[in-house]
Amino acid sequence: MAQETRHWDRLGNGGLTFTRLGFGTAPLANLYRAIPDDEAQAILDRAWDAGIRYYDTAPLYGLGLGETRLNRFLRGKPRDGYVLSTKVGRLLRACAPEDRDGVGKWFDVPARQEVYDYGHDGVLRSVEFSLERLGVDRIDILYAHDLDVFNHGSQAALDARLAEFMEGGYRALLRLREEGTIRAFGAGLNEWQPCQWLAERGDFDLFLLAGRYTLLEQDALESFLPLCEARGIGVVIGGPYNSGILATGPRPGAFYNYDPAPPGILDRAARIEAVCGAHGVRLVDAAFQFPLRHPCVVSVIPGGQGVAEMDSNLRAAGAAIPSALWADLKAEGLMRDDAPTED
Repeated sequence: MAQETRHWDRLGNGGLTFTRLGFGTAPLANLYRAIPDDEAQAILDRAWDAGIRYYDTAPLYGLGLGETRLNRFLRGKPRDGYVLSTKVGRLLRACAPEDRDGVGKWFDVPARQEVYDYGHDGVLRSVEFSLERLGVDRIDILYAHDLDVFNHGSQAALDARLAEFMEGGYRALLRLREEGTIRAFGAGLNEWQPCQWLAERGDFDLFLLAGRYTLLEQDALESFLPLCEARGIGVVIGGPYNSGILATGPRPGAFYNYDPAPPGILDRAARIEAVCGAHGVRLVDAAFQFPLRHPCVVSVIPGGQGVAEMDSNLRAAGAAIPSALWADLKAEGLMRDDAPTED
């Protein structure tokens, strides 16, 4: 089965071809619950058989498990047949099981502690470790991971990490790209503001923006996405369902931004769902399709912890959305007027 693709070639070096539906591996790395190896393999096999050819991972996911599960899956597949991205900014240190990080978040994973390191040598070490865990000879895209307030706790702490990265890790990524070791680099963040800060100060190719350009949130249209459009920067959208609420609907206990959704978000999601229902469209289908209307967006990468979720994402990727739905959302003040809606 073929999936629709989008080609990106900012540098004129042949670029990369993304499937519009990509695969984010955080849920597959035992996020919130343990998944047996064979079940994880079955989900990945379903994605491949359906034509998905962009896979994103990170050392953080399952404290290495996300990358090692991709190792088994990708072995024997033609290396030019898929696009692979992982991340830098954390090294994993072996530790006693009782001292490991991510307890309550990652289940049945290696005993490791996360060590932030955005410096030049730390980034190069991270790449070497990822190549070993993945079992591949090259990685297409490297993203500096989690350079945002959400992860570092304060603007001052983030500023220090941004300075560390621009003085060190950024130079390492530039060199890797110039040497042809990687095809592109950027940052994978939960906030658009530091994405813009980086884009204004460096030569970045792609940003993976999680949860900040969705049916519920479009503030990235203020300045960040126009900057990307002007510079030919590609954008991958992670978290298109805002941690769940745009997939499950505004039911009790629905998640938004990794926590139970507050009343205002539940109400807004319910109003969006009502407009979708009036057009006979699933909320999850509209949520997946919306970001792809922006000309900078090259792929959307929802996660999936089961074959049923994978199949739901495949259905969403193929859904037809009437233009009247977007017009009605704008008319009711549920979408920014400047949000692109042409496919």
